[in-house]
Amino acid sequence: MEILGIDIGGSGIKGAPVDTDTGALLAPRFRIRTPKPAKPKPVAETVAEIAQHFDWHGPVGCGFPAAIRKGVVLTAANIAKKWVGTDAATLFSKTTGCPSLIINDADAAGIAEMTFGAGRDQQGVVLIVTIGTGLGTSLFADGCLLPNTEFGHIEINGKDAEVHASDAARKRKDLSWKEWSKRLDRYLHTMEQLVWPDLIILGGGVSKKHEKFIPRLSVQAEVVPAQLLNEAGIVGAALAARSLEAVVD
Repeated sequence: MEILGIDIGGSGIKGAPVDTDTGALLAPRFRIRTPKPAKPKPVAETVAEIAQHFDWHGPVGCGFPAAIRKGVVLTAANIAKKWVGTDAATLFSKTTGCPSLIINDADAAGIAEMTFGAGRDQQGVVLIVTIGTGLGTSLFADGCLLPNTEFGHIEINGKDAEVHASDAARKRKDLSWKEWSKRLDRYLHTMEQLVWPDLIILGGGVSKKHEKFIPRLSVQAEVVPAQLLNEAGIVGAALAARSLEAVVD
């Protein structure tokens, strides 16, 4: 099945049609900068622009940087507060003219990695951390997703972990890889004490440079880089939207 996957991030909104049987992008991804401020109407219009770019009329899956329940946005850490309580699924469906499903962005990336990437066929507890503007997390037990974990917002030194250990924090503080690795390691140790994963998969754009920090980590769990890198959110959002097939048919 072919589904348009869209990944809504703090700095950019990107999408591409996806073959959900193979996880392959069927066209080069198209990216537009995230509107500032990232309020519902301009974000929805940007999503519609991406759909129009591909002349898309089928189902759409969107990874969104918030906790999501039945298409409704519950939190707003890295987006405008006006999103809280918004039925994003209905909004995007109306704006694009396509049936749309909304899922937490880190959960989308996790689904992709568990289906086609570093977590494929992995049993036990798998923690996936997407490192970018914030810290996104998804948690799987024997392949089953526990949605909306949002563990990037646990407190370290009285602050959200992502303020301390995200890639944005690394850039903002101009930290060396060694300095930033210590921060990330502390975060992962905290997560290990909470959920005791068998495997930790680190994704997001920074995972392309995994050799600079993964060897410096000291957690007990095996730590590996994500395999789908920046395509994970797009692919996972499309996979999550496979349930819309009946709506289209």
